[in-house]
Amino acid sequence: MPSRAATILIVLSVLTAGQAMAFDLEAHRGGRALLPENTLLAFANALSMGVDTLELDVGVTADGEVVVSHERGLNPDLARDAGGAYVAAPGTPFVKLRLEEVRAYDVGQIRPDSSYAKQFPDQRAVPGTRIPTLGELFALVRKAGNTRVRFNIETKIDPNHPDESLDPRGFVAKLLGLIAAEGFSDRVMIQSFDWRTLLLVQQQAPTIPTVYLTLQRGSGQTVSSDKATNWTAGFSPADHGGSLPRTIKAAGGTVWSPYYGDVTEAVVSEAHTLGLRIVVWTVNKREDMARMIELGVDGIISDRPDLLRQVAGEKGIALPAGTPVAP
Repeated sequence: MPSRAATILIVLSVLTAGQAMAFDLEAHRGGRALLPENTLLAFANALSMGVDTLELDVGVTADGEVVVSHERGLNPDLARDAGGAYVAAPGTPFVKLRLEEVRAYDVGQIRPDSSYAKQFPDQRAVPGTRIPTLGELFALVRKAGNTRVRFNIETKIDPNHPDESLDPRGFVAKLLGLIAAEGFSDRVMIQSFDWRTLLLVQQQAPTIPTVYLTLQRGSGQTVSSDKATNWTAGFSPADHGGSLPRTIKAAGGTVWSPYYGDVTEAVVSEAHTLGLRIVVWTVNKREDMARMIELGVDGIISDRPDLLRQVAGEKGIALPAGTPVAP
């Protein structure tokens, strides 16, 4: 039998772990309001300040390398060639480029006249920054000595543009293979708006949590209340009482990640009743962060992880410790 002191320590450790798991503070693309998105610089900054999860996006190159990028190809608002000229829209898909070609582009400074630049006027430009591989990000985390931070990895596949990425099966095989080879299978979540990839992850790596991304409004809407869409792999809320959380549960999801503007107290309660965690995207204003926490969401993805730390701390949420590191 353990001693009374040992028992107390065990109980305290369980409670501490439970508290840490109660809220997930995620740095969106590493914290793109602060530093160039999805770069080792941004991820190093997030690790140094302290976050629970690094949120990122990946694509696969023509030679099978998994690269970190929100777009399915070179972003005309970010990628500059050796002569300093931004690439022409729409930008070459990664599936048509080899890694060495991808490396030739500088993504350290937003195109000055773009709407993206107006959205993040305080992002610090770092010319010379390159698109990293997922393997390089894993190496950075090892360098930081951070054994706790998790990875929320989005598969950048659009069912409406199948020529701009690998097919879902090939994409998932490359991603899961790398994660397993690097030894990070117990620290990743796979998220996607394209639910086909999530079903494949559930079949091939059932211990990895799947995160069902949704947008219920505007021209970018990915789900509909009364029918399946190209994004939902044949699943329709109409078959589940019109309930999106019940649809995701039926698909096998463990986490629902909706746009925060779609979230109400009622849907948070329903998701929790079904055993789903709910992590909202992308929340950048103090008042919206506070409101989401008050609604009881399980996590927030933000371009401002520094501000999110402040708000979460004010709400009594235990904050993750930083592990200072330079890329």
